[in-house]
Formats: sequence, C-alpha cells, structure tokens
Amino acid sequence: MQLRVYNTLTRKKEELVPIKPGQISMYTCGPTVYKYATIGNLRAYVFMDELRRVLEYDGMKVKSVMNITDVGHLVSDGDDGEDKMEKSAHETGKTPLEIAAFYTEQFMKDIDALNIKRPTVCPKATDNIPEMIEIVQSLLDKGYAYETEDGIYFSVEKFPSYGKLSGINLEEQRHGARVEVNSFKRHPIDFALWKKAQPNHLQQWDSPWGRSFPGWHIECTAMGVKYLGERFDIHTGGIDHIPIHHENEIAQGECWLGHQIVNYWMHNEFLLVDGGKMSKSLGNTYMVSDLVAKGFAPVVFRYFCLNVQYRQKINFTWEALAAAKTAYEKLCAQLVAHKNSNATTSSEVLADFKQKFEEAINDDLNIPLAIGVLWTMLKQPKSKDIYKLALQFDKVFALDFDKVKEETKPALDVPADIRELAEARFAARKAKNWAESDRLRNELAERGYAVKDTADGYELSLK
Repeated sequence: MQLRVYNTLTRKKEELVPIKPGQISMYTCGPTVYKYATIGNLRAYVFMDELRRVLEYDGMKVKSVMNITDVGHLVSDGDDGEDKMEKSAHETGKTPLEIAAFYTEQFMKDIDALNIKRPTVCPKATDNIPEMIEIVQSLLDKGYAYETEDGIYFSVEKFPSYGKLSGINLEEQRHGARVEVNSFKRHPIDFALWKKAQPNHLQQWDSPWGRSFPGWHIECTAMGVKYLGERFDIHTGGIDHIPIHHENEIAQGECWLGHQIVNYWMHNEFLLVDGGKMSKSLGNTYMVSDLVAKGFAPVVFRYFCLNVQYRQKINFTWEALAAAKTAYEKLCAQLVAHKNSNATTSSEVLADFKQKFEEAINDDLNIPLAIGVLWTMLKQPKSKDIYKLALQFDKVFALDFDKVKEETKPALDVPADIRELAEARFAARKAKNWAESDRLRNELAERGYAVKDTADGYELSLK
C-alpha cells in the first residue's frame, strides 16, 4: 500500500516515492543537549518513530539520522545571544563536554522509555567540524556568503527561492525590521554560517577565519549530506523549525550543491499545556521523570500522543493523561481476554481489519484512526487470532501489547476533584508538610478512596 504524506514544501499530500526503491533515507533535527528534554520536545521524536515504524511496516529499509547539537545553537534560535551549551556551562560550572555527555545520555534514556527506536546514526556536531568548514568555504567561494567582523553570513538575497518552505517574504522582512540587531548583516535575516569566537569562549576551533565555532543551521546540512548523501528522502522536525532553521538549511544546502537535497519535509505540531505554551516561568515544563513521579508509565504518554494526528496540536493536561491511562489499561485488559481465548476468527474478518488499519497508517500517518480500528476489532468475539493481529499492529504503535499481563485490569476511573485532592496531598508530602498530607489523606478516605505511596508517586484505589 502506498504511503501518502503531507509535504510542507509543496503544501499538499503526496505519494512518498523513495529515491532508491525499497529504501528510505530520513534526517531528523535532534536535541540541543544542554538540559533535559521536555514532553513537548519528545513529541517530535514520537512522530519521527511513528513515521519510521510505518515505513518499516510497509517493507521499507530505513536509514535514520538524528544529530546531537552540542555547539552552535544560540538562545534566540537565530544569531543573537549566548550559545546554549556555553550558557549551561556558566550556570553549572561544568564543561560543555560534560554537559553534553550527561544530557545526551538522559535523552537516550527518555526515548528508550517511550519505545522510540534509536536512529541508525546519531552524529554529534562537534565531531563534524571539518565538514562544516568545507561547506562554509564553498559558499564564500561561490559568492553566497560574506565575511564580517563577527563571522561568516549567508546572503539570503543571493538565493531567489528563499522562503519557499515557510512562505516568508524578504521585502516584508526588510521593511518590518525596526532595529538592525546585527549591524554587520547586509539583510536583517541573513544568517550566521560561522561565528568568530571571543578568547574566553569555551568551544572554538581553528578555521580559515581564525578561532571560531559553527552556526546552528550549517550543522544539519553537513551531517545530513555526510550520512545520507547529496539527495535524501525525508527531513523531519517540529513546526517551529520551519521559518528559520529549515528555511536556512534549504538555502545554504542548495546553493552549496546546486540542487534540491530533500524531497519531503515533514513537521509535527506543538504540544500545548493547559491550552497554552509550555514555559519554565509558568512552572509547566514537564519531563518524562515528572510523569513517572505521578504514577504514569512512559508508554501511557506515548498512547496519549498517538491519539492525535501529528499535524494537529495536542493539549496536555494531567486529567487528559489520566484519561489516556484509563483507556490504555482498558485496552490491555481487552488484549488479555483475547490472548486467553482458544476461539478463532475468520480470515475474511481479520483481512478487513488489517486493510482498514493499513489504509489509516498510510494516509499521512492517521494513527488515531488506526487506534480506532484496533478498538473496533477488540469488540469482536474473543479470539487469539485477534490478539495476534493486534501484535502486528503494535509494530507501528509500540505500546507493549506483547507485555500485557494476565492480571491486567481496567484502570480506576478517578473523578477530577479526587485527582486534585490526591495531587495536593502528593505536593504536601514533597514539601514535607505532614499535617496537610494527613488531612488530605483523611479527606480522600471520607470520599471513599485509599491512597498508597509508591517509589514513583502514589496509587489510588476504592476503600
């Protein structure tokens, strides 16, 4: 069955035709490893994984590359401010190398916990400096870049197609620029390919332009081409990368090589929190460890993500995650019932469900519809054949259907007000406010609920 995907570049769904029959080359913008990944960050990698799994389900051999950004990503996502790795080093007193090693390991643990397959190759930016220097020098030689006192910049006006991914208009950008952030730039949105380092900068390399370090955008172009070739099939990332990072990748890459590099650009939408942006200042920046601390297995978060198509915003609330947990555990209970049955299901019925599942996943990864097909299938008379087909579907879902246990029971359907009381008690315990914790435990008991503290958080049950 032919997979159709939404191509951001053409703004329409297209049949995904690989450059090499039976093989897919895919690049994903990886993490900047200066802090823990949030659940908002991780949605992009759940999407990356679903795409890979659908392709492999369809019989494709996938080479997946995801970079590790350990230098060059400035705090503004443009060319302003401090390097994120440098900033973290100053705040912690550790070296950028130590910081990168620690947060890379934590990121890999997070994606493992979410059943995200590790990419085929995970190159680090700092291991590919010579390749980046070669591209920058080539762009200078061809007249697409220019040197200033603080670095090497790409001239967007030299690339007539600039804006084809995002729809950005250069003249509007020029007229809308009230203050020239960098007086060295010839155009307000010219971007840094290479930055000259101050003597005290912690990460710098020898280059034709003195001691310096790469710009963020050049890294992905260098590593994408190095590991996937001068033309590859898919480039993925979050929707926030479209107007700057990915637009700049296209410009520098196509001017360097003289042709289109990527055939399909695919982007996932934002994860919101309580209907708004996730922000450290709002106190709603959650990590996988925060979910686990509140009693939610990482696979429940994956299930939560899969119930919204990747091009749609998803709104995270604790209530929504609790509902996902309830649904997931009911799903597992249904699977156990089918697993324990000795009955059979006709091949015609199974083939119909399989076809509907494959139609869904191949329609721009309509995973929510595919989950709906699964739920409908599980309502059939109990049969081990149904369980076996569900295991095939789980090659795409990666929801641990093969690990369901005999004692799996539907989760307790906890009202929102009871959950709020339990959360308040959990917060009181963390603050060591034992009197308030006991008061809330008693109030829960009066409402008919018992609370049990666990190593990861707490569990609620009916008294």
